Amino acid sequence: MTHDQIRAARRLLGLTVKQMAAMLDTDDLSIRRLEMHPDRATARKPAPRMLRLIAAYLDGYRPVDWPLEDYP
Repeated sequence: MTHDQIRAARRLLGLTVKQMAAMLDTDDLSIRRLEMHPDRATARKPAPRMLRLIAAYLDGYRPVDWPLEDYP
């Protein structure tokens, strides 16, 4: 999954960076780094567990602590 696909998935799921970080058990900065162009020195590749969770969320899985706020 590319940085653009991760950003698109987050937006499709209606999550803010902070909410996505909570759903992937990480911090805001990590999500911003995952969404950075890979040429940037601070960009990061997602861990396989994060990709599995994103795929599950896109398939409709929602854990009990899923944010209920509407995405602006």
